[in-house]
Amino acid sequence: MDTINVENLTKSFGAVRAVEGVSFRVAPGTTCGLLGGNGAGKTTTISMLLGILAPDAGAIRVLGHDMARDRFAALARMNYSSPYVALPMRLTVEENLRVYGHLYNVPQLERRIRELARDFDLEALLRRKAGALSAGQKTRVALAKALINRPALILLDEPTASLDPDTADYVRTGLERYRDETGAAILLASHNMAEVERLCAEVLMMKGGRIVDRGTPAGLIARYGRGDLEQVFLAIARGTESRAS
Repeated sequence: MDTINVENLTKSFGAVRAVEGVSFRVAPGTTCGLLGGNGAGKTTTISMLLGILAPDAGAIRVLGHDMARDRFAALARMNYSSPYVALPMRLTVEENLRVYGHLYNVPQLERRIRELARDFDLEALLRRKAGALSAGQKTRVALAKALINRPALILLDEPTASLDPDTADYVRTGLERYRDETGAAILLASHNMAEVERLCAEVLMMKGGRIVDRGTPAGLIARYGRGDLEQVFLAIARGTESRAS
């Protein structure tokens, strides 16, 4: 059973068609990249997967559950992280993790918090208020929050934004280890093409609300005759995407 199964997803805001006819699947234990420029439809797609937005048409099944009828059963087994969504700033890091842990009814919560603090190097930050953290520290806390309930599906929006290269590599390694150990699926929206090449088994290229191409990173690079995935991204975004013969 696929972790994500999306069929003909469509969403409009007034006269603007943000997502049109999008279909894709994500298998357990894999990472899928959702790529595109600003306004391509990535955030709208993720918002519909989370149940924040209702699609105008199409169907979404997550972890076997129809998100139109049974989304809370799926939401209990998934999580989301974005450095652009602020945690409650007056709460400490530990209090934030505890609040989210209680929301997900995490068993042995204090032990889970200690595990995540170790994995994301947060021990020295646990009693610091979230509002006093640097951008990179907030990103690490947001990722720890995203794993608090041991999700079977993780939706990530720019997961290593604001992190220095060493810490970003540390976080990517942690995500890979979690995916491989648990069989979780990851849907990754990122503008870091090196990160996508490393983490993703499949890439979905979005433009104008549609998926305009898909494939493995290596397959897309070969298909477009480019040197790396960033060059493929630029070719599609700028409309110079002639494929290699």
